[in-house]
Amino acid sequence: MLMSELCSGWTMTELLYSGKVKQVWSTDDPDIIEFRYTDQISVFDQVIPSLIPRKGESLNRASCHWFGLIEDEGICKTHVIEMNAPDRVLARRFDVIREPGAIPRDAENFFVPLEVICRHYLAGTAWRRYQRGEVKSEDFGFEAGEVLDEGVRLPEPFLEVSTKFEKFDRNLDREEALEISNLDPAELDAILAIVLEVDSVIDRETSKRGLIHVDGKKEFALGEGREPILIDSFGTLDEDRWWDADAYEDGEIVQLSKESVRKHYIESGHHSALYEARQSGSPEPPIPPLPDSIIASTAELYASMFQRLTGEAL
Repeated sequence: MLMSELCSGWTMTELLYSGKVKQVWSTDDPDIIEFRYTDQISVFDQVIPSLIPRKGESLNRASCHWFGLIEDEGICKTHVIEMNAPDRVLARRFDVIREPGAIPRDAENFFVPLEVICRHYLAGTAWRRYQRGEVKSEDFGFEAGEVLDEGVRLPEPFLEVSTKFEKFDRNLDREEALEISNLDPAELDAILAIVLEVDSVIDRETSKRGLIHVDGKKEFALGEGREPILIDSFGTLDEDRWWDADAYEDGEIVQLSKESVRKHYIESGHHSALYEARQSGSPEPPIPPLPDSIIASTAELYASMFQRLTGEAL
């Protein structure tokens, strides 16, 4: 048998992008890509040199669950074509234009170079920015000068937009977000409105299983006719923050997200050293591996939370 005959059924694929926790591969169809979720975990834009067993499967299956619900609800179209393996999904491919402001106003089928964060409680980086005085109570919809506690529910959802193609995530005001993306203001407003609708579905579903959806991020493309398309992944432990509802009612915040991993590095002093290095332009300190006990507890968290998020067993 000739080598050409042996290879005739093979599909040549190419690694297009390798991120902190997932990879993007080409397929034999130029309009379709494959997302492959790894067991890596990252915090503060650093990849931790430790693997979390079955984390990739948990993220992929949870995200596909939400994409299906959003399409069923008729909120918007999504990029998902098919989950072709527990840790992989086939999705529509969109053009990526990295240069700020370079996307033509009549372009179609392109990635929007923005990330939308929707916050419902004061937590995580928002809480730390508030502590440092970088944002004020009135920015979150409270009375000016009101002293806020960590974990307080915000009067209304707090939407933020950040960069995608810079070394570190950076929050943008509306003017700069429009300038970088070259979106029409109505198009940006349509994306923000979809985020609120998506989060309403997430809150409705997860509250049935005793969860509080604290915050999360979403990404979009504009498809044919510049219609918003929900892409990437969302509603997972990597993109979103979750608390236990019963504990919150009793006045306690029980983290059900990788915030517990973030806290480990904050308490160890790594976060302070990293923040100081970035502020001064010094070399970043490498992030140390996680202790075995935190690897085990984090793996259990991803498995148990998958069940609470979707109602299915991992």
